[in-house]
Amino acid sequence: MTLVGWSQIATVLALVAAVPLGAHMARVLGGERTFLSPVFGPVEAGFYRLAGVDPAREQSAFAYTIAMIAFSVAGFATLYALQRLQNLLPLNPQGFDGVPADLAFNTSMSFVTNTNWQNYGGETTMSHLVQMLGLTVHNFVSAATGLAMAFALVRGFGRSQSATVGNFWVDLTRSTLYVLLPISVIGALALVAAGVPQTLLGSVEARTLEGARQVISIGPVASQEFIKELGTNGGGFFNANSAHPFENPNAFTNMLEIWAILIVPIASVLAFGRVIGDQRQGAAILATMTAILIVGALVAYFYESGGNPLLTALGVDPAQGNMEGKEVRFGQAMSAFFAAATTGTSTGAVNAMHDSLLPLAGLAPMFNMLLGCISPGGDGAGLYGFLVVAVIAVFVAGLMVGRTPEYLGKKIEAREMKLAMLAVLVYPLTVLGFSGASVTLKAGLDSLGAAGPHGLSEALYAFASTSANNGSAFGGLSGDTLWYNTTLGLAMFIGRFVYVIPVLAMAGSLAAKKRIAPSAGTLPTHGPLFVGLLLGVIVILYMLQYFPGLALGPIVEHFLMLDGKTF
Repeated sequence: MTLVGWSQIATVLALVAAVPLGAHMARVLGGERTFLSPVFGPVEAGFYRLAGVDPAREQSAFAYTIAMIAFSVAGFATLYALQRLQNLLPLNPQGFDGVPADLAFNTSMSFVTNTNWQNYGGETTMSHLVQMLGLTVHNFVSAATGLAMAFALVRGFGRSQSATVGNFWVDLTRSTLYVLLPISVIGALALVAAGVPQTLLGSVEARTLEGARQVISIGPVASQEFIKELGTNGGGFFNANSAHPFENPNAFTNMLEIWAILIVPIASVLAFGRVIGDQRQGAAILATMTAILIVGALVAYFYESGGNPLLTALGVDPAQGNMEGKEVRFGQAMSAFFAAATTGTSTGAVNAMHDSLLPLAGLAPMFNMLLGCISPGGDGAGLYGFLVVAVIAVFVAGLMVGRTPEYLGKKIEAREMKLAMLAVLVYPLTVLGFSGASVTLKAGLDSLGAAGPHGLSEALYAFASTSANNGSAFGGLSGDTLWYNTTLGLAMFIGRFVYVIPVLAMAGSLAAKKRIAPSAGTLPTHGPLFVGLLLGVIVILYMLQYFPGLALGPIVEHFLMLDGKTF
């Protein structure tokens, strides 16, 4: 590790000044007028008229959930149809055939759930129409759906004896128009200025230094690239994702993309503090998220900068660190930080191949995803995921002192705890269940790129990624098979919808409760003690669930590499 590397990481963190955006988001989701209202107000009103939505009419938690599911089902169906029929549709300059059924199912589920797992190479599979009208649109609306669900839960904490938690259609529209769209337009123009292509051409022809002819795929890259990061989506225009020079050409674009990954999740937490009327609560959660993010970056950077022990044993100088699978223009520091940011959120974009990370460096992003990508999490998904952990933390604290637990003025009772535990148990059941089947059945084993502990890590990483709606992968796994297209698609569905249904039910339950004033026995949830309690609950809860898989995968592989063995 070097001072230069840490200064690069510190610079990006310092630039994530999310306070103004957090204040803006609080006003937007609160229905207040903002500086963008003169521009987007008429557009917003036009959408409501076309859709027959009354923005003043709020919904119960049940109606909110049904609206979210209906929208997602419609989005899945239209994206599936676009892929299957792309050979019959315009804007297909390469003449691609329709996408096979199992791959179209996986991809549709991936983009509807904000996962953006890709079992295909974008430049060799998807037409420009599918990339723009299908994938890019879902990069916006799936992220906006996450923000909507998060603020439904926030309203549950903020309201007292209320039968409603907001209006899904209004939250979806406002999150898209006032938050995601303006930043994406500016960001995409910045990427174009920095060298990222934005064109409807299918390819250009170049001559190599040896005089050979080379056909290079291009397309509307910049517009998809920025919302892919801002919306914590991660699905790249090219197969190499943000390691591709047309998606991420230089150090400036790399820093800009990491900034885009982090800005909305962090701003969401600050907006949460404003909505409930106590910004210290948001600060406590953000401090916990930041600690986990920095530790993940530290672990990955430490091991990647130390070199590969197998090569060191052969006499290779380890001073340059492990550069396998990385772009020289980024180096270990910004590759490690990108890996921590993309898995600490539910983004899943990569600027280095995670399959090439050393075992304990790869454990850091894997553990981020096993947490559910909540530090700082995806757009909206990180906030509601962390609030579920906070509910569990105050329940544990209540058991310690023999009091009914309270959080943000709401008593946490049996119903809320059942819903919280139902949500958090979704991930281990899905990840461990599908991973176990994949390393047992021939259909799963045939796609692994390695044997032994690394093969287990590939399967565990894949299902951790899809269940947490992240989308990054250990590149050694060949996922475009009937088994993995189906099981990974189901993991994405469970990780998004089976998880969030009890969360929205909790929002309704909390909103109906009377908000009570803190008493002498109320646990303060805005200071260092609560931050420590949150960290303790996270480590204990998730390490106990996944320790056997982590021990038999990356940890065993680490010690075997120290002994000079590999797979």
